[in-house]
Amino acid sequence: MDPTVKMQSSSSDEAIRAVRSAMRVLLLVIFLGCLVMWAVMPTNTYREKWLLQIQANTVSTFFGGQGATMLIYTFPVLLAAVLGCVYLHLGKKLNSTNKFKSSTEEDRLALWKKPVLVKGPLGIVSMTELLFFFMFIALLVWSFLEFLHNGFHGIEATAAKKGEKLWVSKLGAAALRLGLTGNIVLTFLFFPVARGSSILPLFGLTSEGSIKYHIWLGHICLALFTSHGVCYIIRWIAKNNLLEEIREWDRTGVSILAGEISLVGGLLMWVTTFPKIRRKKFELFFYTHYLYIIFMLFFILHVGISYAFISLPSFYLFLVDRFLRFLQSQRKVRLVSARLLPCETVELNFSKTPGLQYSPMSIMFVNLPSISKLQWHPFTVTSNSNLEQENLSVVIKCDGSWSKKLHQMLSSSSSSVNHLEASIEGPYGPASTNFLGHDTLVMVSGGSGITPFISIIRELIFTSSVLKIKTPKILLISSFKNSSDLTMLELILPISNPSLDLSAMHLQIQAYVTREKEPATTENFNTLQALWFRPKATDIPASPILGPNSWLWLGAVISSSFIIFLVLIGLITRYYIYPIDHNTGDYYPTSAQATLNVLLICISIAMAASGAVLWNKKKNTMEARQVQNIEGSSAFTSPASFYNQDKELESFHSQSLVQSTKVCYGGRPDLKSMLFECKGKSVGVLASGPKKMRHEVAAICSSGLADNLHFESISFSW
Repeated sequence: MDPTVKMQSSSSDEAIRAVRSAMRVLLLVIFLGCLVMWAVMPTNTYREKWLLQIQANTVSTFFGGQGATMLIYTFPVLLAAVLGCVYLHLGKKLNSTNKFKSSTEEDRLALWKKPVLVKGPLGIVSMTELLFFFMFIALLVWSFLEFLHNGFHGIEATAAKKGEKLWVSKLGAAALRLGLTGNIVLTFLFFPVARGSSILPLFGLTSEGSIKYHIWLGHICLALFTSHGVCYIIRWIAKNNLLEEIREWDRTGVSILAGEISLVGGLLMWVTTFPKIRRKKFELFFYTHYLYIIFMLFFILHVGISYAFISLPSFYLFLVDRFLRFLQSQRKVRLVSARLLPCETVELNFSKTPGLQYSPMSIMFVNLPSISKLQWHPFTVTSNSNLEQENLSVVIKCDGSWSKKLHQMLSSSSSSVNHLEASIEGPYGPASTNFLGHDTLVMVSGGSGITPFISIIRELIFTSSVLKIKTPKILLISSFKNSSDLTMLELILPISNPSLDLSAMHLQIQAYVTREKEPATTENFNTLQALWFRPKATDIPASPILGPNSWLWLGAVISSSFIIFLVLIGLITRYYIYPIDHNTGDYYPTSAQATLNVLLICISIAMAASGAVLWNKKKNTMEARQVQNIEGSSAFTSPASFYNQDKELESFHSQSLVQSTKVCYGGRPDLKSMLFECKGKSVGVLASGPKKMRHEVAAICSSGLADNLHFESISFSW
């Protein structure tokens, strides 16, 4: 590289780092400010002093009473989301070598990332997760006790005035405070499920890795709301007015019936989330979760829009993400080819534009209308956007009814599939990776759990062979049930670039076939098959829904949609709601005002998101036209070499990969001894596959017998 260009690049990187450092400080201030507000919210100081002062300065004819809650709770979170978009965009502009954390930084964070809980109701939990979990529980306990303390103050006199028994009044006060505490949990509930949100990457998280947080929050939230409802029912029974209360829909106050409808919707979702139901009846779980619309809508109608803005920020970001996903799902993506492996595994290859960039371990949701028009299934992306500029691949193991139908459709000799209509959402993945921060990288997989590691190995192949950057030693430990499953190793190298040189990489593969004691004969297996599909004029290559500068555009969508909402609700409040409240003496109905706000939020998001997508559509169309049609087929040889170690492994694309592979039969890997034998100051350990295997690896890494092991679990479910 020219020294002048190199100097300019270095200067630019330093400027970006300086800006990102300043933004980190600002984001930290916002985060701490939000924590302070949550901590003081239950106190009398906040309610009787701070809130009154804020309301005095924010209540206006344009926003009414909801202006204060929007300023205190909604605006800071949305501001953090927008700043996060800019922060992540600047991170993408750094040179590829700068996106990897240094080993020194990794060592500082190692203790906090090490698992401290392996088995139990919370799954695999690191020190950081456990610390934040206890902090969150402490916040809930503090809030409930402080709410309760203030609620019980002077309750004896209130009960006597109403002619109620003291325990009945106390039960009502406790029920209200349970609901207020549940609202705190609801505030965080939707952050983990906003797949494209900028909030999660700021904490080094991904949506699929944060699903467990959504599960934890969901259980706590519905437990509190259920207790809230049960306590009120007991109170109404004690007062002999149950039938009157459960049917009440107050015109300007709390709508009890709306709260009951919301709770019923939440309970139906909650019941289907328990593991036995979720795993055996996944479709029931999947479709029931759409009741979140009923749950949130009637919750807002129950508490009123002013109070709802306390918990709305995460839901607002979720709606932005959900609408963008909806727009992307309407596109028909060109499915180029499929490879059928003897182990009942399908690799689908989609066409994509070069502008669609993603990181290793990304996931993508796939919909095939010919199998099911409603079902979307997540799969790990195995291709690499650097090695394969015009190809996007996922690997699907036939485990459920949907995947089995796909395999049967493609493998059946009686049916000839020339075209397969497909839509996708994603890919979604980590904003950055730290593979180069380790001396050795150990990847432990079971069955189809190898798929995330294919993308990692391809990324390291690109780093080593193209960028000429030194990569860590790689040890891939894969366990398979049968010999035919070994053909999944053939997916490590991309078919679009089979001549890559692996000589500079230190790659070692140890494969274990657990249910067979010796190599199977070649005749027992079908050869690897390839299918090529004919494109339709309506099919387009996969492209980023918001273009190459997607983080900047997402920030623009969030900020502009909220501004549009403020303008619309301000005008309607000033010229429609305010005159009714102050001129006629008849207050505008609370439920109608809440419905109007929700409707305007949806309209604002739709306007901003649609505008951003249409703006980027032209560029995406130009890139799509430049993508060459993939025609013809590649020769796929028989994977016989995997089943007989005495023969040369001819089915591999590269002889260097053949020499790196060792296959063992009739046993499982001794993970403890293999991990302890790994040398190096920093050994990254990744586990993907069955829950029992991941827990075993986590237990080894957290045992304290080897300080150089740094564990990370990869799973869609815990």
